[in-house]
Amino acid sequence: MKKKMYMMMTGFVLVVLLAACGKAAAEPRAINEETDKCEVCNMSVMDNEFATQLLTEKGKTLVFDDIGCMYGWMKDNDGEAVEASFVRDYNSEEWINTEDAYYVFDEDVKTPMAYNMISFEKKADAEKYIDENAGELLNADDLKKHKWVMNHNMMEGHDESGDHEHDMDSEEGHSDEHDMNAEEGEGHSH
Repeated sequence: MKKKMYMMMTGFVLVVLLAACGKAAAEPRAINEETDKCEVCNMSVMDNEFATQLLTEKGKTLVFDDIGCMYGWMKDNDGEAVEASFVRDYNSEEWINTEDAYYVFDEDVKTPMAYNMISFEKKADAEKYIDENAGELLNADDLKKHKWVMNHNMMEGHDESGDHEHDMDSEEGHSDEHDMNAEEGEGHSH
């Protein structure tokens, strides 16, 4: 009887373990420039270093043209369970899980919606960017507290078709409008 009970328990444990292992890890999907629109600003999402995406636990993939739009969506949809989120390495354009990436906030780097945040797979690459340009090094926990503010002075490169220019040499200032964390009074002040 004990042997039979042991065999049944072992079988049950194996079934549970196999079922748990059977769920594939969340992966980013390819960006389709012809059809993908940012979930927040409705601009075309380009297949470049600024594209981001998240997968909800309900299985829906949402794409964004700027990391600031993705964090704005997460704040506005706080109750929505997110299975995974991804950003792109600024140099290689490879997808990275947001929790594993390093970030640089640089008021002079132009991003599609002017949130001035770029991501890197390696900390050394982020530090090299800062050494050669400017900026503040952040991690995923820092982004949750970051003061997400659009730099409206940098929005001049957008045209009505939804295409984005990326003028990396802009020296425009940083606006205090559209602060997504204003009510909490937290985050980095830039």
